[in-house]
Amino acid sequence: MRNKIAVAITGASGALYAKVLLDKLVALKDQYEELSMVMSSNAKDIWQTELGNEDYKNYPFRYFDKYDFSAPFASGSARYNIMIVAPCSMGTLGRIAAGISDDLVTRAADVILKERRKLILMVRETPYSLIHIKNMETVTLAGGIICPATPSFYSRPQTIEEAVATVVDRALDLAGLNPSTFRWGNQ
Repeated sequence: MRNKIAVAITGASGALYAKVLLDKLVALKDQYEELSMVMSSNAKDIWQTELGNEDYKNYPFRYFDKYDFSAPFASGSARYNIMIVAPCSMGTLGRIAAGISDDLVTRAADVILKERRKLILMVRETPYSLIHIKNMETVTLAGGIICPATPSFYSRPQTIEEAVATVVDRALDLAGLNPSTFRWGNQ
């Protein structure tokens, strides 16, 4: 089976993480069969505020409304095998951890977890409260992967986009995709 990917963008600060992820997924189109995305209304507002545009509308992916439960990735039978939430707000994390499927983002995450497929949450908050940490533990115990939006610097990124890409590339690696990226020991 070729990869089917769902990307969710939630209302945490860090729209640049979503943009870099989408840009990289365009470049990796030979590594998946289908890619669908969903954004919360807060995510759209934050994208506009932080990036100054609505370029999320220009990507060649299937786009679904936050409350469209007829989206294919709302069911395990559609065989979506990867879901990346970037950035993932603490509210979204909490609803996923509690099993509250009140919108397409949380329903799709619930489906991915119940089907034992790859759920990668690029959480974006600082500092973490004990509630956040316990929610991350719950999602991890359920099979999800917490990939904090915490850049690395050993590749010596020169721009904010390059620093963000260190996290995005790690998430893509965790998803089983093969991005062209800095690899430790291959300097």
